[in-house]
Amino acid sequence: MYRSEPAPLPEPLPFPVADSHTHLDLVDTFGAEEEVPVPEADAPEVRARLDEAESVGVARVVQVGTDVDSSRWAAELAGADARVLAAAALHPNEAPRLADLDAALAAIDAVAALPRVAALGETGLDYFRTDEDGREAQRRSFRAHVAIAKERGKALVIHDRDAHEDVLAVLDADGAPDRVVLHCFSGDFAFAKECARRGFFMSFAGNVSFKNAQRLRDAAAVAPPELVLVETDAPFMAPVPVRGYRNHPALTNYTARFLAEHLGRDLESWCERLWANTEAAFGRW
Repeated sequence: MYRSEPAPLPEPLPFPVADSHTHLDLVDTFGAEEEVPVPEADAPEVRARLDEAESVGVARVVQVGTDVDSSRWAAELAGADARVLAAAALHPNEAPRLADLDAALAAIDAVAALPRVAALGETGLDYFRTDEDGREAQRRSFRAHVAIAKERGKALVIHDRDAHEDVLAVLDADGAPDRVVLHCFSGDFAFAKECARRGFFMSFAGNVSFKNAQRLRDAAAVAPPELVLVETDAPFMAPVPVRGYRNHPALTNYTARFLAEHLGRDLESWCERLWANTEAAFGRW
């Protein structure tokens, strides 16, 4: 699935940025030829990934949960390393699979109460992998996450795949939290304008650099600079020029560079902007 050798690291950035969405628990386990257990949150290999990222200017990360166990793992990592904030949630595709969705949501609420859990996410809607039979559970889960985020004063991190209109409809109907992040932004320029009108952050992953991703680049071009974030969504979607490698937080550097060049921004001031945006979305580390 991925190239076996590690991706070449970029030169350090002139000003640090944050990886606004990563899955460090999966970086060295997902897609392995043999089953590899998830490392402990304080394992040396996890700290090594954070050290590596910091060495090239990716100084902070948001570790994101997709179920109860990974959300607890994220909270443990954030408690063990000051470079990390956590997000806790049930992934949209997880909701229809659960025998007791209410119990899982209660467990997520308990994790969200922890002080270094900065967001509820990734939640939202995914119509690519879930058919109509599972979508009601997705919507119920999404609305519950929106409510928890507002009650606890946390950001909301949204996974939106082939569901742009319905995502906005839920947020408009229920009332969005003060801080909303569209993770791995996948819409076109028109959707970007709708998100910008609502003050939502748009986080761009490595796929914005792919050859066939012109619509994402068009969206990035109309997104207000103060609402743009960068992420890896590691271990997925490593950016050009390291596409095909296993993604990890250090490679956020390449995406920040790509966007600076694409948008005609000075790299240092662009990185400063990205850092300020991430703190505005998630709070200070």
